[in-house]
Amino acid sequence: MAAKKPTYQEAVNEIDEILEKIENEELDVDELSTKVKRVSTLIKLCKDKLHKTETEVENILKEMED
Repeated sequence: MAAKKPTYQEAVNEIDEILEKIENEELDVDELSTKVKRVSTLIKLCKDKLHKTETEVENILKEMED
C-alpha cells in the first residue's frame, strides 16, 4: 500500500521541522542527505499543489465571467 501524500500544510510543517533540525545541528551526517532529499520531495509536492490550485482558481474565475 502506498504511503498517503501529505497535505500542503503537513508538507510545510515537515519542511520547517527538518530545517530547524539542520539549523540547530541536530542531524548527523548520515541523516542529513536523507533529510535534504525529503525536503526536496516535499518542496516539489508543494509547488505541484500550488500550481494545481492556481489552475483551478483560474478556471473557476473564467466560468464566472461566462
